[in-house]
Amino acid sequence: MSHDTAASDASTASDDETLTMYADYVCPFCYLGEASLEQYREERDDPLDVAWHPFDLRSRERGPDGEIDPAADSGKDDEYYEQARENVRRLQEEYDVEMSLEIAEDVDSKHAQQAALFVREEYPDVFAAFHERVFDALWQDERDIGDPEVLAEIAADVGPTDGEGTEIDTDALRAAIDDPDHEAALEERFREAQQTGVTGVPTFAYEGHAARGAVPPEHLRRLIEG
Repeated sequence: MSHDTAASDASTASDDETLTMYADYVCPFCYLGEASLEQYREERDDPLDVAWHPFDLRSRERGPDGEIDPAADSGKDDEYYEQARENVRRLQEEYDVEMSLEIAEDVDSKHAQQAALFVREEYPDVFAAFHERVFDALWQDERDIGDPEVLAEIAADVGPTDGEGTEIDTDALRAAIDDPDHEAALEERFREAQQTGVTGVPTFAYEGHAARGAVPPEHLRRLIEG
């Protein structure tokens, strides 16, 4: 699946020029929402800028050290996951998306999101490609995107494969993942999302209005054009 997500930044839902997509890489509906968004963008006559804003889907499971606590109650039971799997399968068929995973409940995306913020800041010309490949690595290749070495391998493949893109310094990326300042910057983005009123992902926000969930392209059209 190809995502043409712009590398621009937006931290609020009221940007007049940009659609903001609040998302977390471990959310299957975010992956499916990107597919719906791509279909909508292909139907448009005019280009649409899209800004990714990170969201921590597993925030309630984190301990004081910021790591996932295996004993924490996620608030999701077997019935929830079975319903989620059914919805993922339905949307896969609706949006013609191939996924080798339906749920990724054991993956922590914090390192991936921290790496993505670093790439967007330092290598904006290849952010869209990196962002896409992180999603694909999890949902198509079943790779652990919480592993810094997996993220470094993804980063190493981006520039040379995509022609004119800048080659990402993988050592700098590893350092950013391990850097408390970069972690604090990511956590500030998480707080901004909550303060904006985002409670779940994907959430698409445009000019003070929002649509939540992997909504079909016609819903995005109404959000932006109607």
